[in-house]
Amino acid sequence: MKIKSLTNPIFCAIDTANFKNAVTLAEQLKGVIGGIKLGKEFFTANGPQGVKNLSEIGHKIFLDLKFHDIPNTVKGAVCAANELNCFMLTIHSSGGPEMVVAASKTKSKKHSALIIAVTVLTSLDNNDLELVGQDKVNEQVIRLGKLAIANGADGLVASAMEVPVLRKVLGSDCLFVVPGVRPLWVNPDDQKRVTTPSRAIELGADVLVIGRPITQAKNPRDAAIRISDEIATK
Repeated sequence: MKIKSLTNPIFCAIDTANFKNAVTLAEQLKGVIGGIKLGKEFFTANGPQGVKNLSEIGHKIFLDLKFHDIPNTVKGAVCAANELNCFMLTIHSSGGPEMVVAASKTKSKKHSALIIAVTVLTSLDNNDLELVGQDKVNEQVIRLGKLAIANGADGLVASAMEVPVLRKVLGSDCLFVVPGVRPLWVNPDDQKRVTTPSRAIELGADVLVIGRPITQAKNPRDAAIRISDEIATK
């Protein structure tokens, strides 16, 4: 599924509690990325007003709080998040079908943030899942992906390596948001299931979430442009 209003697939993860630094990054990256992802670190420190302030700079906002709770609580949280004019937001598909339904039914003509369900975090591998009593990565991703889409989610968060099989199972209408994306010229950090930006697009990713390769670069804007150019030449 291609998002008509999105001309650049790169969403930069601005994971910082420092509001001034976040604003500086957002201003530097304006016009060279598709949007910015704001997660728990930024939101806990700066709250809804911080999200609104960064949105006013001109970026599409991907609010990545990974809601996971009883259905009514998640419904209320998604309703509150929709007031922030977010482009996308995340829930955990492991919250179950009723929770996914509750989140997806919050949409209205005025508020229409895309509901993106997390399958298996890219920091986890087969050994990690075994320790918590779950199936291997591919099996768990397929199970949770099918559950989420069947109950109203617009798309999934998954590793690029799982996108091809998910696309076969779920069809072309599912939106795939892919974290764990690292250019060859940076360290993989704490990610285990990683791939390059170009390879992620080749595998069928619609949105690439890229943080430290951009935010920790000497010149974040140049790093974002370099990644965009690499994607464009493939």
